[in-house]
Amino acid sequence: MTEESAHDDAVEVESAVAADGNGDGEGVVRRDRFSGGPARSFLSSLEADRRIFEADLEVDRAHVLMLAEQGIVEDDVAGDVLTALDAIEVDGHDSLPDGEDVHEAIETAVIEQVGADGGKMHTARSRNDEVATCIRYRLREDVLEAIETTLALREALLDVAAEHTETIMPGYTHLQPAQPTTVAHWACSYEGAVARDTERLLEAYQRINQSPLGGAAFAGTTFDIDRERAAELLGFEGVVENSMDASSSRDFLLETTQALSTHATTLSGLAEDVIIFANRSFVDLADDYASTSSIMPQKKNPDTLELVRAVAGDAAGSVQGLTTTLKGLPRAYNRDLQRATTHAWETVDAVTEAGEVAAGAVATADWNEAALAAEAGEGFSTATGVADLLAANGLPFRTAHEVVAIAAENGSNYDALEAAAEDVLGEPLESYVDPGAVEDALDPAESVASRDSRGGPAPEAVAEQLEAAREALAADSAVRSEMEAALEDAHGALREEVNGYV
Repeated sequence: MTEESAHDDAVEVESAVAADGNGDGEGVVRRDRFSGGPARSFLSSLEADRRIFEADLEVDRAHVLMLAEQGIVEDDVAGDVLTALDAIEVDGHDSLPDGEDVHEAIETAVIEQVGADGGKMHTARSRNDEVATCIRYRLREDVLEAIETTLALREALLDVAAEHTETIMPGYTHLQPAQPTTVAHWACSYEGAVARDTERLLEAYQRINQSPLGGAAFAGTTFDIDRERAAELLGFEGVVENSMDASSSRDFLLETTQALSTHATTLSGLAEDVIIFANRSFVDLADDYASTSSIMPQKKNPDTLELVRAVAGDAAGSVQGLTTTLKGLPRAYNRDLQRATTHAWETVDAVTEAGEVAAGAVATADWNEAALAAEAGEGFSTATGVADLLAANGLPFRTAHEVVAIAAENGSNYDALEAAAEDVLGEPLESYVDPGAVEDALDPAESVASRDSRGGPAPEAVAEQLEAAREALAADSAVRSEMEAALEDAHGALREEVNGYV
């Protein structure tokens, strides 16, 4: 298409506006053939598009600037359109004329203000690449916010760990007493999981941050556009190269929703642990993160964490819904994609909020050190340490395992171990190990202190974990800050360019 034919289209648009009679712009983009009927409201995404209203205005500005710089539209027309976009932003989404979506409504509003030349704003693009760009533009901000909540949760967990490196607590497998550990070790275990969630979101951001603008409907355009310039104006790191891929792909939505679902699963596990700990009086949630019963005045319920736990189900459902929507769609654009984006918006909102609540709950919780210590040796949880001690003193581990297993049937003290040794070994226990060492191994605090292997619960091992985790947290925080600063810089630079025309 030449610039002249684009102008002819603009004149036709102007005629359509005039023919509309009341000037509300209905039919400007779709013409009378598609301007009414009972399916209009079903097709419309205008209200749902409220979320990308500002994004669309920025995408419009960048596109118009690029068109002007390339000589595709006149500078004065670009100035008029950019002025109209500023006015539309001031008036807000609620002032938009009716339209099938926010893109059509904004274009209609521009034409109403500028006249037929306002239609030049849509030269060399389609709503297909436009909406894909708007989604990526807004999703970047949402993902950065979600990443911020993972960083806050990691910091809260590390603060708890630093305070409780020697706070002994029971550890469980299958919800049965297993081995004593520490609150710090438990907190670091979740920090490591959340750190991986951060990494997944940072990686997803890199793939979101590519511009599809210029892909047009799917087959590119005949105009001499500069896709890299438009991407630069919007703060994207590059372009999605293939025009069909640019306009039609939504794998970045699926990847992001999957990463958020994984994080929600981590949050759900954390919430479940704290709920159980609260049930056993190991931890007391701050009142801000609990509630009471409407009828039972003594109750203090961990309601907020129960909702955090439930978000994982919602997020998993969104992954399934989005996957099913995208599965088997033919290239290039299909209207099914209008329904796809909702899954991502709902998930990023819910998981981000759940992360904020989890971080606050962890940061303000009060750990009952006395109750934890009293239960740390529950169910002969030091049995493995005793078996390890016997193995370290020459017994085959399986033989040591048998001695301790028999002792566990009769008690968890030295006398029970002594009797089991006589039964299995035919010799006194002290023939193999010093009684004092056995007594130490039976003590939960000593048992924890002895487990000083890398990543273990011993205070010195946890100290190393804390140091490494703090460094990783600082590095991830710096990367996120750089990403945010790049977006802010691009927004400021785009505004400066716009000001040169308006």
